[in-house]
Amino acid sequence: MRRRDFIRWSVTGGSGLILTYAIPLRASGVLPAAFSGAETYLYDLFATPALSCHPFVRWWWNGDKIEAAELVRELQLLKSVGIGGVEINPIEFPSRSDGDDLGKTSLEWLSAEWTEMLKAAFDEAERLGMTCDLLVGSGWPFGAEYLEGDERAQIVSVGIRELTGPMEYEVSEYDLLREADPGISSPYPGRTIELMSLIMVPDSMTDESQIADLLGCEDKGLFRFSVPGGRHVLITTVKVNGFMKVIDGAPGATGPVLDHYNRSAVERYLNRMSDSIQPITGPLSTHIRALFTDSMELEGSNWTEGMRGEFIRRRGYDIVPWLPFLLYPVGGMGNAKSYKPAFATTESFRDKIDRMRYDFEVTKMEMLHDSFIVPYTEWCRSLGVRSRAQAYGRGFFPLESSFMYDIPEGESWTMTWLRHRLGEEMPDSDYRRGRAYTMINKYVSSAAHLKDKRLVSCEEMTDTYRVFNTSLETIKLGSDQSIVSGITHSIFHGFNYSPPEVPFPGWIRYGAYYNENSTWWPYLHYLTEYKARLSAVLQNTTMFADIALLTPLADMWTDMGAQMEPFPAAVNVPYTSLVWEAIHKNGGGCDYLSDSVINDAHIDDGHLCYGSRRYHTLILIAVKSLAPSTAKKIYEFISDGGRVFCLGETPYKSPGWNNHEQNDSLVADWVRKMHDFPERFVYLPVPEEEDFVDWYAGVKKRHEIHSYVKITKPDLYLMQNRYVADDGTELFFFINSHRYNGYEGEVMFEECITSGRYASVWDPESGRRFRIRPLKDGIYRLSIGPATSLLIVFDGHEEGDEWQPLPWQGEVMREIRGPWELEFRHCREATVTYDTMEELTDLKDIPDHQGFCGTVIYRKNITIDSPLPQYISLGHVYGIARLVVNGTDCGLRWYGSRVFDLRQALRQGLNSIEIHVISEMGNYMRTLADNPVAQYWMNRKGKEQPLMPMGMTGPVALWQRGEG
Repeated sequence: MRRRDFIRWSVTGGSGLILTYAIPLRASGVLPAAFSGAETYLYDLFATPALSCHPFVRWWWNGDKIEAAELVRELQLLKSVGIGGVEINPIEFPSRSDGDDLGKTSLEWLSAEWTEMLKAAFDEAERLGMTCDLLVGSGWPFGAEYLEGDERAQIVSVGIRELTGPMEYEVSEYDLLREADPGISSPYPGRTIELMSLIMVPDSMTDESQIADLLGCEDKGLFRFSVPGGRHVLITTVKVNGFMKVIDGAPGATGPVLDHYNRSAVERYLNRMSDSIQPITGPLSTHIRALFTDSMELEGSNWTEGMRGEFIRRRGYDIVPWLPFLLYPVGGMGNAKSYKPAFATTESFRDKIDRMRYDFEVTKMEMLHDSFIVPYTEWCRSLGVRSRAQAYGRGFFPLESSFMYDIPEGESWTMTWLRHRLGEEMPDSDYRRGRAYTMINKYVSSAAHLKDKRLVSCEEMTDTYRVFNTSLETIKLGSDQSIVSGITHSIFHGFNYSPPEVPFPGWIRYGAYYNENSTWWPYLHYLTEYKARLSAVLQNTTMFADIALLTPLADMWTDMGAQMEPFPAAVNVPYTSLVWEAIHKNGGGCDYLSDSVINDAHIDDGHLCYGSRRYHTLILIAVKSLAPSTAKKIYEFISDGGRVFCLGETPYKSPGWNNHEQNDSLVADWVRKMHDFPERFVYLPVPEEEDFVDWYAGVKKRHEIHSYVKITKPDLYLMQNRYVADDGTELFFFINSHRYNGYEGEVMFEECITSGRYASVWDPESGRRFRIRPLKDGIYRLSIGPATSLLIVFDGHEEGDEWQPLPWQGEVMREIRGPWELEFRHCREATVTYDTMEELTDLKDIPDHQGFCGTVIYRKNITIDSPLPQYISLGHVYGIARLVVNGTDCGLRWYGSRVFDLRQALRQGLNSIEIHVISEMGNYMRTLADNPVAQYWMNRKGKEQPLMPMGMTGPVALWQRGEG
């Protein structure tokens, strides 16, 4: 296997294309024998991708109000726009008004009637060649009405109140229980609460002997006790059984959440599902690809019967007496209401509690692995299907929990476009802003790489907010970013089961408006074909990385406890994800590792090796704590020639309580030995003035960190990945994530990459490939338009037309000004109206048009003299644009620069121009005051959506090809 890298297109006068470069995994300047035609196989997969590589959709069976004929119709509808498969997802009915279900009956999950509908969907999908995945349970996290007793999820939580003495104090047990009852987002009405402990400590505790146990002060439901002088804190610890209700569960699978720490309960639940389905459908292995578990948002579930004994067995001491101190009061989504300590105490006691908190978190993760992940994946294997899961939430190892699943999954979100302006910003001040991918994606994809898995799916562009304001361009922008985070296949969020007789806009549980009534539905196939070709390549290649990152998870678990991924309420090191971004923006590739992965790795010739992965550099991101065995392995890596950079912190202690003094000493000893190699064990201060991209560019230069692409002008919005195929073919995927601005620069590749190899652009929109040439030896121009990606391939294929992409900038010959004649074809009201516009104006700013939805046609006649312009740029267009010149269709642009080639359509003299702009629907939906579905999604309190730009604002200009 070798790697080489490579770059994008540049647009200049007739040549100036793109560049790419890579570094052989095994140093060799000779093309492998596999190049003797084997590269055709990969290209064939790309040119005509299998339906299984096309995006899938999450298919919400709203309220399970399903009928066989409609299931068949919707599958056919989905295939017609290039959807390759469905994730069958039963979910609660999205009622927005009385009677909106049309009186249709809900079928109970796992009933014979429901399973017959499942079989109907399976049969039609098979006939169409589509793939089915099936959700386990309904909603999230899964559970059911029939669960009883210790089958239900449990939580231990605390309540805190401040007291000032001296005084005699009285409080009811009811008030204490109510105070400690966790304020989660989805409480189960049938939960039961029991008091575990009641203690009082002085506000400034100096000795553990000051802890007062008040559990024995109860009399007939009242606690009476004396409060000494001064300020004190009363801590109530409770255990809540069946504390959480399934979120959005359909009938038969709502009720209490399952106890995922209870292996026997998990196995009974899973077996009940398969035992109910297979007698009617036959073996699931003949119908579905995978069984799927959605978000494991367990809202703080942290207890199970037998956990006390299991903790003692694993950690060697009893955790129960310390729970009042290490737990934080619980609020929505299981997040801590505050991380502020309830009382002041000594440094040694605080350190003890923090270390015990780490032990508690790790024990939960180990038990969740043993009691849920292991039996779940074994169950899938026993059924002959694959396991697919979002193996994150609170209580999972962010990295290792994805190891056992056949298809690990991450997620991206559209909500960032309005809240965080996807495509318009990407600051260091907030790691979420401008990013569609979530922080968990890098963990999930790294886990896949470490286990040599190429299929990494994504709940793509999750939409619980924008819905009618989501465009194909926004989905593409976010989806391209997902690829850079390591994703190889998209599951769009999502498609709602909604019969055509349902009043507009139909039943909508969640998701962008993937619906036949959407204005962009007829153009969705452009996106699905683009995604399918990329996915076909990504699923048949290996993403390259030679830099490893260790994140400060142990310190987070110590100080704050595990967080709710992929949206942690708080992070201990806010810049963690900025590091991997900076590496990929500077021509490198990296994976996340963990303590356990480093421990299991071996050292070979200055490389840290795990499975097939080899890393020459390890970066510790603000890591304070290391296990002694991890510190030892890192020392061995350094002494063997590897390099370690400590960003912001140098490790100085171990995590956990048992033998911590001895373990701290061992870590300190190993770190002291690392300092004997000052060129290979380097401290890096956190950048303060410059952004992380520029900072890493400087670090890379000063310390000569090798990368496979040298980008002369790193940019916040320019990102890349490198992939290697089994036959040695090298591929490079570049994206420019800016919605409006293009990128110009140069990239340099080593001779061992370019020598004897041929570079080409594989165009995922057309499926064609084109030859590209360097500006000079080893140097290529990189010119990428807004919201654009480029796939560059190095292989043994020499033939092909030259790559001549449309320019995203050029030499303006003439600006086309008004007046413009406008025709408005409404998508819902079957009306056509006309207007004249002297100057191009945003339609949202014109009262008569701001509520429009459909196609606006801008018409104008212009006279052209010699020389004829080559291109026309429409400037800013908010929506999909199609150009017709003199009756000739010049194509359609659904993302990036709205630039069109005029060379086959324009003529000297009089020319007619028609510009068709297909709008989004949000502005129109705002006007439907009597439509409860529209108002729910457009004007919810706190989530009111503004009027969005609409139409064409220009400037419209005629171009010659320029330097961009």
